[in-house]
Amino acid sequence: IRPLHEALPFALTNAQAQVLREITADTVRAICKLEVSEHQKQFVAPNAVSIAQAYFHDEAWFRAIYADEEPVGFVMLEDAPMKPEYFLWRFMIDARYQRTGIGRRAMALLIDYVRSRPQATELLTSVVQAEGGPQGFYESLGFEPIPEARLPTSIRERFLFCLGEMAGCNVAPMMR
Repeated sequence: IRPLHEALPFALTNAQAQVLREITADTVRAICKLEVSEHQKQFVAPNAVSIAQAYFHDEAWFRAIYADEEPVGFVMLEDAPMKPEYFLWRFMIDARYQRTGIGRRAMALLIDYVRSRPQATELLTSVVQAEGGPQGFYESLGFEPIPEARLPTSIRERFLFCLGEMAGCNVAPMMR
C-alpha cells in the first residue's frame, strides 16, 4: 500500500483549472443535478442523498468539483482531525465529464487536502465490486484492497449508517 505522502502514480497535464468548492444555497441545485451514467448508479448515491447524509454526520466534509467555472462532480470525506485515517465517503464525476482526466485531478486535490490535515496517514475508501465498477480507477491512484478487519471502527459504523450492514453488500474497502 502506498503511503499517503507518496506522489500519485501519474502526471497531471491538462491545463483546465480545477477546484473543490463549498456547496452553497446558490449552487446546491446544480450539484444535485450532476449524475453518473445509468450503469454507474449502483456504485454511488445521488448527490442529494450524500448532502443530506452529510448534515447528519458531524465529520462529513463535502465539496463540489469544478472545472473552470462549471460544476462537474462531488466529493465527500470523513474529516476527523484527531484520527490518522480519513475516509473518502463519496466521489462522483458527472457522466458528461468522465474520461477527461477530471476525476484524476479531483482526486489529486483531495489527496493534497488530506495530506494537509493533522495526523493524516491513511486515506481509505470502499467500492462496490461489480463489472464496470470504480475499483480499477482507485487502483490506478495507488489504492489497494484491504481486509474488512483493518477498517477502523468509525468507518465500519459509517457503513452501517449508509448501508444498514456490510455483510452481503459486495463492498470492498481500499486504502492508499
